[in-house]
Amino acid sequence: MSDLFEAGGLDEGAPRPLADRLRPKSLSEVVGQDHLIGPEGPIGRMVAQGRAHSIILWGPPGTGKTTIARLLSTQFKLHFDQLSAVFSGVADLKKTFEAARQRRRVGQGTLLFIDEIHRFNRSQQDSFLPVVEDGTVVLVGATTENPSFELNGALLSRTQVLVLRRLDDAALEILLQRVEAHYGEPLKLTEDARQTLRAMADGDGRYLLNLAEELASLKVVKPLDSAGLTAAVQRRMPLYDKSREEHYNIISALHKSIRGSDPDAALYWLARMLAGGEQPLYIARRLVRAAVEDIGLADPQAVVQALAAKDVYDFLGSPEGEIALAQTVIYLASAPKSNAVYKAFGAAKRAAQEHGSLMPPAHILNAPTKLMKNLGYGKGYEYDHDAEEGFSGQSYFPDGMERQSLYQPRDVGFEREVQKRLDYWAKLRAKKSGQS
Repeated sequence: MSDLFEAGGLDEGAPRPLADRLRPKSLSEVVGQDHLIGPEGPIGRMVAQGRAHSIILWGPPGTGKTTIARLLSTQFKLHFDQLSAVFSGVADLKKTFEAARQRRRVGQGTLLFIDEIHRFNRSQQDSFLPVVEDGTVVLVGATTENPSFELNGALLSRTQVLVLRRLDDAALEILLQRVEAHYGEPLKLTEDARQTLRAMADGDGRYLLNLAEELASLKVVKPLDSAGLTAAVQRRMPLYDKSREEHYNIISALHKSIRGSDPDAALYWLARMLAGGEQPLYIARRLVRAAVEDIGLADPQAVVQALAAKDVYDFLGSPEGEIALAQTVIYLASAPKSNAVYKAFGAAKRAAQEHGSLMPPAHILNAPTKLMKNLGYGKGYEYDHDAEEGFSGQSYFPDGMERQSLYQPRDVGFEREVQKRLDYWAKLRAKKSGQS
């Protein structure tokens, strides 16, 4: 079987990325998709029966859709033909179908792989129906989009939708071990950095191999830690050198005076900025930031006051509108302070980066189509308004991810009331968990 580079007209000696060089040679080498490839999976059963049929491979990037299609063509001794819906039109399809018919006349079957099949319009999708139905081609379509919404019902009825999963940590580790076997030496990473590398891939095997190839090209003496890894493979834009240092020093002084609950100092720095010709709307934007960053839910009215000051200034202009800025500065500086929301969002971003693109649990997914219902979407969901005490206690975190406690209210202002509610729900959650 020719590889992607040969199919593209490149010879054996052409440079090839690591992801292509390590492409699996058999279905058993495909990682992370045992639910499809294994003996009880639909592809495993198809192979065991010795009869190929048309399928749609739905899954995120870098999970093996193209590889599976190529290996199926080898497994069933079918001619492999590939088109991308991004670059192909009706003329390309007609040409491909006619070539498949000619091969069929001499006893050669065709597996037609369509990448990004959801990009074809309705009439283009309809053109597949006769050649799929009469067996001229075995269609393998690949898509990252929900087939229920992107593909015609007629085409879906003639194919089987198979859902590929993002590669888990174990599958990504297998790929790293293959990289090391290919190079004949381990990657120069600490164990923590190795884990970070897998997390950076976010379930995308191709991206992981690209990162590993870049690392392998580096001349490092000792293993990189997580910080060194990030510096090595993530290119950051250089910082822009801002010349107006006093401008930033004084806006910082205003913000920190508000954070430090000193309305007098905050008013002084406000006056300094206005006297220096600072744009009042720039100050208003900083006040909004202080309201959400340093006060948050300790006083939910803080951000309302800050936005109102902007509107008042827009309406009145200077100098009257500046009084609204002064009023808001005093309000914010004298308000109870909490950065609990700011910290909670930071923790949420770290958790999202660490765990990648995990799907929501199936029971909270809507199922507007039959396919989605068959996949278990919405099964077992409890409508909270119908639950005892209006609280079901179900988990809304992704499967395989433990419940996180991200928001920690402070014992100040309105957050005291928020904490009471959270404690009440935690008690109910524990009670319902004990009953289940």
